[in-house]
Amino acid sequence: MAKKRRVDQAEVGRQHIDNEVELVNGSRDNKQKKKNNKKRIFGDEEKIEVKETPTVSIAVPGSIIDNAQSLELATRLAGQIARAATIFRIDEVVIFENRSTSSNDHRVTAADNSDDNESGAAFLIRILRYLETPQYLRKSLFPKHNNLRFVGLLPPLDAPHHLRKHVWESYREGVTLKEKAPNCVGTLVDVGLSKNVVIDKQFEPGTRVTVAMGNNRNLDPDVLHQVVSSSKPREEAGKYWGYRVRYASSTSSVFNDCPFKGGYDHLIGTSEHGTIVNSSDLKIPSFRHLLIAFGGLAGLEECIEEDNKLKGKNAREVFHMYLNTCPRQGSRTIRTEVSSMIEIIYSSFMTLSTNPSLLRSALCILFKQEAIFVSLQYFQEPIHRALQLLGAES
Repeated sequence: MAKKRRVDQAEVGRQHIDNEVELVNGSRDNKQKKKNNKKRIFGDEEKIEVKETPTVSIAVPGSIIDNAQSLELATRLAGQIARAATIFRIDEVVIFENRSTSSNDHRVTAADNSDDNESGAAFLIRILRYLETPQYLRKSLFPKHNNLRFVGLLPPLDAPHHLRKHVWESYREGVTLKEKAPNCVGTLVDVGLSKNVVIDKQFEPGTRVTVAMGNNRNLDPDVLHQVVSSSKPREEAGKYWGYRVRYASSTSSVFNDCPFKGGYDHLIGTSEHGTIVNSSDLKIPSFRHLLIAFGGLAGLEECIEEDNKLKGKNAREVFHMYLNTCPRQGSRTIRTEVSSMIEIIYSSFMTLSTNPSLLRSALCILFKQEAIFVSLQYFQEPIHRALQLLGAES
């Protein structure tokens, strides 16, 4: 029987799973090199104190992985969530536990007789963070892991910060190296170009940072580059720079542990039991930090019922808006982001047809990822109108 590792809920954070290096990504640029300050994926989430820029977050339960009866199906579902988050410029993806600790602990099985089995939430976090990371940094930031076996089958996110080697941009993501900088002043950083660059501060090797490259294409080692906040490209140049991934140990922790100053000021829940409003008629008030929450296979109602701090509350009391974004479901077309899933079902039809359980699993995953994509598309126009209103007010 495969050995199972339990997720330590007291250690939740933004570090890469099992990657014992600090993932700074520019948000701690005032901190100098420190020893014994390494965190794993599950550590306390620091408060994000940057210039107030409107953000959109989504919350997805880790239990949506439960119906994936193969590692490949689970990986493809996680990949579709990552792609939807990128296409719609989501700033934060919150993966939350939506079952009580006494419930059966479903695990994603990496391989027989391995110790790489992990909860649905931990699995989603691993895949989402891996895909958000530029390709040239992944080998340095992510150790080999059985649950990453099928990520090569996923289409690339092709996000703005996933830059090609020949492309020069004002900002690039990089990873600090063990080698000493030629001038022994700063830290050598691999930013995915033909030469490494030197930054003006010292960090532990293996730290992800956002580097301001400037416009003069100068890669000389005597030129010191500046480490900036990962939010800088968006604030200064309006570029989408990927999403953050946060773990929440319960449904209530999604709201209570918000990393943004002042918390989320507008909460939207999605459910088949929600109010039906046409996207063109939906009016979202101006916001600083918007959160859109999705439920598990049994909906947000069950997520709220399973949470001790929310038990007994009506879902409409928890959210400012509780909406049905996919009324009268009966799609006449299949979206591109879903077609890859159908291809797997089609190519494996003989296997699936003789395995009703696996077929149900595939169809449930297909429906869930379609619902998330359709919902995010539904909110695009109302969010745009709200942001325009915010711009007029400021």
